[in-house]
Amino acid sequence: QLQLVESGGGLVQPGGSLRLSCAASGSSLDYYAIGWFRQAPGKEREGVSCISRNGKITNYIDSVKGRFTLSRDNATMTMYLQMNSLKPEDTAIYYCAGDRTPYPYFCSVDLRDRWYSAWGQGTQVTVSS
Repeated sequence: QLQLVESGGGLVQPGGSLRLSCAASGSSLDYYAIGWFRQAPGKEREGVSCISRNGKITNYIDSVKGRFTLSRDNATMTMYLQMNSLKPEDTAIYYCAGDRTPYPYFCSVDLRDRWYSAWGQGTQVTVSS
């Protein structure tokens, strides 16, 4: 069973940067696409970005394209979400999650057709002056 632990959240001013980490254990990461999701107070959980099993494919929602970069290191079983040019609307709890999939070149954060079976506990990101 894949276990995930996020870290790296905090308080940052608008325009600043943070790097979130997601450390995996308990199962080989090779079988999982990884997604990052966020949930702001009073709002539904939103898929932000994902990366395929082999790291070759990444997808981002439009609001973070060009600002966020997702990467993974299967050897160290760690994923990184680099967030630049942060905006107040990026404030949320950020979660990483694992989708066990047979497809090495695929990922999606659409929870209507993907089942993310492993979730971290979340890390708070607050963007405020």
